[in-house]
Amino acid sequence: MVVTNFISYEKSICEILDMLKISSVLKKQKNILIKPNIVNRDSFPITTPPKICENIVLYIKKHSNAQIIIGDGCGSPEYSTIEAFKHLGYDEISNKYNIDLVDLNTVPLKKYKDSSCLVHKEMHLPELIKTHYIISVPVLKAHSLTQITGSMKNMMGLLPPKYYMGKHGVWNKAVFHNRVHESIIDLNKYVSPSLTILDATVGMAEFHLGGAKCDPPVNKLVAGFDAKEVDRKAAELLGFNWNEIDHLK
Repeated sequence: MVVTNFISYEKSICEILDMLKISSVLKKQKNILIKPNIVNRDSFPITTPPKICENIVLYIKKHSNAQIIIGDGCGSPEYSTIEAFKHLGYDEISNKYNIDLVDLNTVPLKKYKDSSCLVHKEMHLPELIKTHYIISVPVLKAHSLTQITGSMKNMMGLLPPKYYMGKHGVWNKAVFHNRVHESIIDLNKYVSPSLTILDATVGMAEFHLGGAKCDPPVNKLVAGFDAKEVDRKAAELLGFNWNEIDHLK
């Protein structure tokens, strides 16, 4: 895991990925999924800003011929993820670099099984988790249920509402908030990102959908191959003890 002070996305993304020596890994990939946090249509720092994803795209294109997509499955049932992407300006990246924006709430699924899981012995997830190198790009935020939301919880965007919305339909991934820490652990047994790039340039200090921002701004980028390790650092940056957060112990 590496941490760098933020200067600009143009400079800092190149710096932190060079620090990881990731170019040789990217060169081997055929398909790459960039997975931001598009929980809803609210702008950064609630959601991942397009600018960081654009510079990740540029870095990948410099070192790899991989087919790149940007995908997520938003939490709101009131609009599609594609609508959220367009509202936030991701269509500009799509048009400029000929990159597909993918609604992970609607892609082909497969049922996976793992008897060692705590809650979800079976899980329906996109088929593409087996074909794509996943780069998770969360933003630094506290969370009302899990204390922080980072790269591990960012994988919830892969959950199809068809199976995880629940009876009331108020939130696309509502079922997963029952025994949420155990569910996050289970989910990351089925699929965990190969690379995480955490945008900790600002930080939401109190709540993942609002409240106070970190003051002063955290002004960091964090990157690593182990999502849990990055999330532990995220907890520290928010002033929390990760040993007290169940899914990070």
